[in-house]
Amino acid sequence: MTDTLRLHYAPDNASLIIRLALEEMRLPFEAVLVDRAARAQDGPAYRALNPAGLIPVLETPHGAIFETGAVLLWLADTHGTLAPAPDAPERGDFLKWLFFTANTVHADLRILFYPEKYAGTADPEALRDGIRKRLRAHLALLDAVAKQAPSWLLPDDPSVLNCYLVCLLRWMALYPRGDDLGWFSLADTPWLHRIAAGMEGRDSTRAAIIAEGLGATPFTSPIYPDPPEGSAT
Repeated sequence: MTDTLRLHYAPDNASLIIRLALEEMRLPFEAVLVDRAARAQDGPAYRALNPAGLIPVLETPHGAIFETGAVLLWLADTHGTLAPAPDAPERGDFLKWLFFTANTVHADLRILFYPEKYAGTADPEALRDGIRKRLRAHLALLDAVAKQAPSWLLPDDPSVLNCYLVCLLRWMALYPRGDDLGWFSLADTPWLHRIAAGMEGRDSTRAAIIAEGLGATPFTSPIYPDPPEGSAT
């Protein structure tokens, strides 16, 4: 445990989502680099925090928390911001789309990035083709939700879900390196584009740009990161 918040991160990894949320909440935190080039996430010190060896981990006064959706929900509920209150009428809608993003969209994106871990005896490229179709369908659903402008998904008043979505959109445009990225265009989802553009003007994003070398337009026209320390892979 720690008396302060400590974010174990690697540049342009899922920890970026948590960094944005922490910055939006204006919470002081310590950022601790996980050296992916040295496979630090597989070492005993990190595995003691997250036995699955995945990034991020947020150390809190109540213990270490991992899984991106769980960290976001803990932050929102503990600090009473960036999400509907537990007794709010819109809480259910917020939760279902937060978990859809975490459990479905993000999970499918991992398959796109690492098909060899999931394909078994199947062709990894065939698996990627199927995942791209699924992701396009997911994005269409989320764009329709964003069009309705619920209170928890506004371009100029973000929730933790905004922090999550803009990072996923960024990664779809950039990764995996060397892959055919033509399947994705942010212009195809104009309401999600508005959310991405809205996040780019916020102090939280400016702080993340400096900390992780993300470039001036990290969500609407992203470039590969040039971080001051560590590496994305």
